[in-house]
Amino acid sequence: MGKLLCDSTATFQSPSPTVPWREPSTAAVSLDDVDLVDQSAAAAAVEAVEKKMAASTTTAWDEVFGLEESQRRHLSRLHARGVLWKHPGKDESSASVVFRLSHGGEVSSDGNCLFTASQKAMEARGIDARDLRRRTVRRFLEDFRSANEEEKEVITDAIRHMYSPDLKSGWGIHIVQEEKLLAKKDERESLDSAIEELIQTGMQRETAAESIYRERCLPVNDGLSWAKYMSISGSTEDEYDIITLQYTEDGLLSVEENREGHAAAFGDDIAIECLATEFKREIYVVQAHGSDGMVEEENCVFFLPHKPRSEVLEVPVFLFMKGTGWCGGGADHYEPLIANPSPLISHEKVALVL
Repeated sequence: MGKLLCDSTATFQSPSPTVPWREPSTAAVSLDDVDLVDQSAAAAAVEAVEKKMAASTTTAWDEVFGLEESQRRHLSRLHARGVLWKHPGKDESSASVVFRLSHGGEVSSDGNCLFTASQKAMEARGIDARDLRRRTVRRFLEDFRSANEEEKEVITDAIRHMYSPDLKSGWGIHIVQEEKLLAKKDERESLDSAIEELIQTGMQRETAAESIYRERCLPVNDGLSWAKYMSISGSTEDEYDIITLQYTEDGLLSVEENREGHAAAFGDDIAIECLATEFKREIYVVQAHGSDGMVEEENCVFFLPHKPRSEVLEVPVFLFMKGTGWCGGGADHYEPLIANPSPLISHEKVALVL
């Protein structure tokens, strides 16, 4: 699962604009910018690749579960024609690259999908999802500690917006809001005992649990608590368990006590930016929203760029998110996209210019 922010200001830096699905302008990129091979020497190889791509296009996205026809059409077109990316740090004479995006397969919906999908999309060797999670948290802590006070305040506000929201506001956008609390694994028995004592006084179970968890657990409301939260992968080795308090405008809706300790921290926009910074690569989240997402069909697929807070040294990473409903609520999930460089294509033919 992944967490999609409705408020795009909740990032470390000024957010990059969403790249909507659009026809590229013929003046957007000059042919000199495209990395073309020697045409006379590679014509046969290019023709073979194009035929292979065309043959696979008809099935590449047809086999992906849970997509509507409008989404399949756009994604198949994206795969067939490719997207053009230009290195942001290079001058006008530098080569651009055209990528054909293929679905990289499903990953488990266990809360670790951002990191599992990223590992596959990067085709990283010798590193797994838990390693990526640890490196993400480490990168965040290093950057957070070196930030000035104004930057820390911006980061803290973003974290509070996501995990400790002001329950007096936000109801015009959200039907349900959540608060995240962290309970130490070795304190669960004492917490249960305290909850039971309140129940014995006549208090309802959920009200008692809310009271004790709020009093004794760590809220996720600043940089250090975010790092503890994002370290949780749902394993027995975690220091904390995640407690989720859900609220409607009328008050407490439910308490997710996570008694088995299997809940993992879902990757958010802050985590994606830290991943991008750690690997010095831009990360594009390709979102596909269905008919209940309140978007027009031609805009059902769009790109959300996440740029590193450092120089870009490698080609970008692409992740796929299937979302449903307003703001992707309820079904956000990251899956890998495999980006294959195209050996030959002109900018007039690409599906999208990033």
